[in-house]
Amino acid sequence: MTRSVLRGLRAAALTGTLVFASGAYAAENPIKLGVLEDQSGDFAAATIGKVHAIQLAAEEINKAGGIMGRPLELVTYDTQSDNTRYQEFMRRVLQRDKVDAVFAGFSSASREAYRPIVDQFNGFAFYNNQYEGGVCDGHMVVTGAVPEQQFSTLIPYMMQTYGKKVYTLAADYNFGQISAEWVRKIVKENGGEMAGEEFIPLGVSQFSQSIQNIQKAKPDFVVTLLVGTAQASYYEQAASANVNLPMASSVNVGQGYEHKRFKPPSLKDMYVTTNYIEEIDSPKSKEFYAKFKAKFPNEPYVNQEAENSYLALYLYKQMVERAKSTNRDEIRKVIAMGDVCMDAPEGKVCIDPKSQHMSHTIYLAKVGADHSISFPKVWEDIKPYWLGDAGCDLTKKDPMAQYTPSNPPPKP
Repeated sequence: MTRSVLRGLRAAALTGTLVFASGAYAAENPIKLGVLEDQSGDFAAATIGKVHAIQLAAEEINKAGGIMGRPLELVTYDTQSDNTRYQEFMRRVLQRDKVDAVFAGFSSASREAYRPIVDQFNGFAFYNNQYEGGVCDGHMVVTGAVPEQQFSTLIPYMMQTYGKKVYTLAADYNFGQISAEWVRKIVKENGGEMAGEEFIPLGVSQFSQSIQNIQKAKPDFVVTLLVGTAQASYYEQAASANVNLPMASSVNVGQGYEHKRFKPPSLKDMYVTTNYIEEIDSPKSKEFYAKFKAKFPNEPYVNQEAENSYLALYLYKQMVERAKSTNRDEIRKVIAMGDVCMDAPEGKVCIDPKSQHMSHTIYLAKVGADHSISFPKVWEDIKPYWLGDAGCDLTKKDPMAQYTPSNPPPKP
């Protein structure tokens, strides 16, 4: 790497805009990618790794010659866990910065804040986050896991292992509400009952009443769908109150590495379905972890969102090179072929052409009393089947909508 590139990287760290276009690449027009992620605010603990993973992948790709010989230029803004910032910066990267694609968003609220803007300006965005599912939008590629991959595996396992009486504690916005709908549906299908359900506003950090409610309801296990630094306070408070119930989650550990942040045994007997965490003991995972830590030695944890973001950039590279274009319509023709795949740190992944969501290996991670991680079960190649089965087919029609189990796509 030339001194001029190194100077550019140091400058980028100060300005928030990372540019890989210098030296040998000067003769080529860069491919510009917007990176809108929460580097500060309530979600930063889970999302800073996404930015770092994109930087790592971009550096590797540029060292190998870029995409079709063109360097990658990352235009990065700190969205500060603020949905209005997402809207502001999405307009900026699409209208002013003229990026070719955008990697954006942690919370589902942030995604739904910016998604209409992407649709309006005919942009192309990657949402590299686990979420509640249901987005059928040709302007979006989703690399995170969805309920049919996480809950359809997790909830039956927990009911078979611990019992059929379930209590859900969820963040009070679209992620928590729709995820709780999935939990209710799967519990009912498996002959269980909901002992209770609570929705907690973001930013709430006191859970004494919720803990009393759970203890009174006496469920067999608690589904925790809590999001952000404040809501994570529940775990230590529940441990202090001797709730002592198994927990199930699609979002904890894999995103916010609570088993590292809180003292044992506050997450004892938490079970999480995740497509990647740094404890996965495979050659591909170890290679990815080593590269990540070599570049970012102070990174506290390599989470599933980091892996999702890293592989998203490589999938984008494959799409562009096969399309021989950064044009969204040409890239979607490649996606429609159904063979956009790669061997990722988690295992083989592929983009489903109907929904533009991704297949995953799903790991059941169990947190021990000492907060060590074990993997009681692994499900390989779980496809994002629900949207396509329900009627979403982006190869034929683009409704640019989000659906839920109670509001599915209209059948063709």
